[in-house]
Amino acid sequence: MSSLSRELVFLILQFLDEEKFKETVHKLEQESTFFFNMRYFEDMVTNGEWDEVEKYLSGFTKVDDNRYSMKIFFEIRKQKYLEALDKQDRAKAVDILVKDLKVFAAFNEELFKEITQLLTLDNFRHNEQLSKYGDTKSARGIMLAELKKLIEANPVFRDKLQFPTLKNSRLRTLINQSLNWQHQLCKTPRTNPDIKTLFVDHSCGQQNGARAPSPVTNPLMGAVPKAGGFPPLSAHGPFQPTPAALPTSLAGWMANPSPVPHPSASAGPIGLASANNAAAILKRPRTPPTNNPTMDYQTADSDHVMKRTRPFGISDEQVNNLPVNLLPVAYSSQSHGQSSYSSDDLPKTVVMTLSQGSTVKSMDFHPLQQILLLVGTNMGDIMVWDIGSRDRIAHRNFKVWELGSCSVALQASLSNDYSASVNRVVWSPDGTLCSVAYSKHIVHIYSYHGGDDLRNHLEIEAHSGSVNDLAFSYPNKQLCVVTCGEDRVIKVWDAVTGGKQYTFEGHEAPVYSVCPHHKENIQFIFSTATDGKIKAWLYDNMGSRVDYDAPGHSSTTMAYSADGTRLFSCGTNKEGESSLVEWNESEGAVKRTYHGLGKRSVGVVQFDTTKNRFLAAGDEFMIKFWDMDNINLLTSADADGGLPASPCIRFNKDGILLAVSTTDNGVKILANAEGIRLLRTVENRPFDASRVASATVVKAPSMGAFPSTNVTVGTSLADRAPPVAAMNNDARSLADVKPRIADEAVDKSRIWKMTEINEPSQCRSLKLPDSLGSMRVARLIYTNQGVAILALAANGVHKLWKWQRNDRNSSGKATASIQPQLWQPNSGILMTNDISDTNPEDAVSCFALSKNDSYVMSASGGKISLFNMMTFKTMTTFMPPPPAATFLAFHPQDNNIIAIGMDDSTIQIYNVRVDEVKTKLKGHQKRITGLAFSHVLNVLVSSGADSQLCVWSTDGWEKQASKFLQMPNGRAPAPLADTRVQFHLDQTHLIAVHETQIAIYEAPKLECLKQWVPREASGPITHATYSCDSQSIYVSFEDGSVGVLTASTLRLRCRINPTAYLLPNPSLRAHPLVIAAHPSEPNQFALGLSDGGVHVLEPLESEGRWGSPPPTENGAGPSTASGNTISEQPQR
Repeated sequence: MSSLSRELVFLILQFLDEEKFKETVHKLEQESTFFFNMRYFEDMVTNGEWDEVEKYLSGFTKVDDNRYSMKIFFEIRKQKYLEALDKQDRAKAVDILVKDLKVFAAFNEELFKEITQLLTLDNFRHNEQLSKYGDTKSARGIMLAELKKLIEANPVFRDKLQFPTLKNSRLRTLINQSLNWQHQLCKTPRTNPDIKTLFVDHSCGQQNGARAPSPVTNPLMGAVPKAGGFPPLSAHGPFQPTPAALPTSLAGWMANPSPVPHPSASAGPIGLASANNAAAILKRPRTPPTNNPTMDYQTADSDHVMKRTRPFGISDEQVNNLPVNLLPVAYSSQSHGQSSYSSDDLPKTVVMTLSQGSTVKSMDFHPLQQILLLVGTNMGDIMVWDIGSRDRIAHRNFKVWELGSCSVALQASLSNDYSASVNRVVWSPDGTLCSVAYSKHIVHIYSYHGGDDLRNHLEIEAHSGSVNDLAFSYPNKQLCVVTCGEDRVIKVWDAVTGGKQYTFEGHEAPVYSVCPHHKENIQFIFSTATDGKIKAWLYDNMGSRVDYDAPGHSSTTMAYSADGTRLFSCGTNKEGESSLVEWNESEGAVKRTYHGLGKRSVGVVQFDTTKNRFLAAGDEFMIKFWDMDNINLLTSADADGGLPASPCIRFNKDGILLAVSTTDNGVKILANAEGIRLLRTVENRPFDASRVASATVVKAPSMGAFPSTNVTVGTSLADRAPPVAAMNNDARSLADVKPRIADEAVDKSRIWKMTEINEPSQCRSLKLPDSLGSMRVARLIYTNQGVAILALAANGVHKLWKWQRNDRNSSGKATASIQPQLWQPNSGILMTNDISDTNPEDAVSCFALSKNDSYVMSASGGKISLFNMMTFKTMTTFMPPPPAATFLAFHPQDNNIIAIGMDDSTIQIYNVRVDEVKTKLKGHQKRITGLAFSHVLNVLVSSGADSQLCVWSTDGWEKQASKFLQMPNGRAPAPLADTRVQFHLDQTHLIAVHETQIAIYEAPKLECLKQWVPREASGPITHATYSCDSQSIYVSFEDGSVGVLTASTLRLRCRINPTAYLLPNPSLRAHPLVIAAHPSEPNQFALGLSDGGVHVLEPLESEGRWGSPPPTENGAGPSTASGNTISEQPQR
């Protein structure tokens, strides 16, 4: 519709309003979607006319248009539901729940379950979040204020909230002007013309007399009949044509890719069937494309939107799916929402420069150790930098490992010029591998074992000519490397064996980049070529599924947002014109084009995404930033100058650090406030003798390659020494350091001493307040958001401590610096397990927390209870003993599935939704004491009091492997000693915790990689856990001490003695029974004691971490040979 036609609609709206056609006015507003009448909307909401509210809204937006729309519809339907409950109209409430609210189950089923539970309450105000709900009028008022904020921030309503400024009766004036003009053209105009119709042009009949005056204000037109219309104003300008749809849409080929099974959508632990999975695939609902120049779907004001506090809670894992809370923030006594991002969150402060020696071509931060940076250069060099210490900890030059195995063409090319440029470097998702694409045929894959331990793994001659790009992918649960090249081909390789899995042909020009991704179980690859063609492939031999043109037919790279819901591309064509766009996958069309890139770019502009919110591109000697929801440039940074025309850029995973290449063959590291704090914390670490390859030494011009290992082409990961369970930042090689420095390092390594903490002044510790009585703590856990600690006492009573968000604790997270509140709901009830006739001292306690912290499932020797964490009410109980539950674990993909370890040695796989035991697993001889799922391997690992570990497939629940712990010489375990298991972040390695040892195993074969045996003076191990980053292991002992191990080496680096956190009390020798690690603070843990106390411990801020790790011996990394046992030696 042309702009004049659009304006005509506004004139008609004004006319209808002046003529009191009220219903017609609002109908036209809705059908034209040009103006959203907020006053009319407010009146309907205030009067509770819910059907009319939704009908009016539906003309402008739908539930799944975007996250703001979803929230708007949810708030309205929730209010309608609460009002029905308030009137005790259960039948109507159920009808609203099923017809109106169930649609949201696909986006947040836990919340839907909680809303459903309100039906069970006599008064929904007994729910903590609803306790401050007032009367209907005030509730509608609070909701309306919230809705207005959401509508104003919603890009769908942009430019639709303001009616144009018009003079009264503007349409009448225009018609009068037209009639006067027609009257002027009459051959014999009458003084008082009689105009009876607007359907035909006016013409006066023949008469004698003077010509009539023709002022434009002459009121020729009186009241207009209600019927009648106007022809379209096509003469004033052409209608904008609708862009032609692309012939094939991504939605089409993804909808029926091949018979791939789709799992049911994950649901909460309480009844009601889950929503259709098709809705779940649409993780980020669509907004209309911006191809039509008359419509622009950016947000109203990026600064306003970003700095506005979001009126609803958002968890880290759900931030961009915008889940909705049970209440708007006004009802809640405490906000748990995550703050909105602002441009201040972008890393723009230069904190260091690293010298590379040659031009940087590609960079990638380690996915877990986010201060490790992998860099590749145009001379074929690759380097790994520790940003925290500014150390270059590994370096490789370009060298073909097996020249004799190469093709004749490659050998000939190398004989003329034995050099190659790095085109791409990338870490694998778990950080255990890194891969390099070179400009000559070759791909190198290295295995990374922490510190400087970078080993040759695979050499693949992947393409004829240049290998332009590569990426890791996980088709069929198998780690693969996808490559593309100058030979116009895409290939997929097994990352373990190097075997070629697939070859995709169809591009007519060299393939420039690849972007593997998945939606649910559908795995696919986007590829782009230098002629601007974009194709998509499934992992089969059926050819490309789509064929698009990149904007400007440019060489393009594609990337998804971190949550995988939004697709972007950036490219530069041969004329130097660059474009940055977001794609509508469902339609295969450009959704929005971002403004601000240069018109004459030098080289192909590189870009990156971060925080599911920002885009960045290196262009015109600077870094440019955009809000994903705003097409206009947000801000830019020149990094204090010295950047090339199109610099290479890369964010770390958290978006707090940004690496950018420089003209003088270096890399600048930019940080935001959080990144600066992280680097200061790392810089404040105690002296580490192995940290000697400093940035100043690295600047020396000649650096030799590390000695090559004996790994040959085709060697599989299974044949080499398996990777250690965690990467170790601190095991650094001295291979590249001058002899004098190496000697100094050896001298300093001799004086390394484990850190002993004996005094309260040497750490930060806090005993949590407790007014509920003391009984030994049987289980302890942090909530997933890290804002509270939940303890289960031996008498079956749960205790919950919450930290408040305030000026001293802006994050609201648990800390040893601020006292929390022992929290209880207004009702004063306690979460207390059924203990039947069980002696509390004999009962085995267990619990598991749902991923959104809403429910806890718990048992203390009696029935299993399901508690609501907000109201403390018991939602249900099930499985009365015997046998009694001894361990509980939620399935990682489906909260309805629970693995329950029993005291009769069986494991029951229980479906809460249908109240049914799906299967029983038998393989242990004594009670189950530990369960851990791996969502990467799709296995469940169990441990028992029989000191045995078992691996079960979660697909068919068959047993894959079992192994008994290797008992240290002279150490006889107690008859029913617990064995606990926990997976490392890589979901492949795990620790087994027994009173005699800590052992690291590799699943699914349960190969024991390393074992640590404590000194006998410490007494038995009572519990142990990984830190949240899996870099450390916290171990508690019966003598009251706590040990901190470096996870990759199982070397004790710090011991915290009980005198550091316990008051001396000879009559009561308390000791920790359980230990829990904070979910996002790697140096914080909590202890649950035998006297019922709970303590939180953190290192001093000046230290930043618990001790320093011992140096590696002879420059070698730690061995990971099977059966490698380390015994703790007493300190001299």
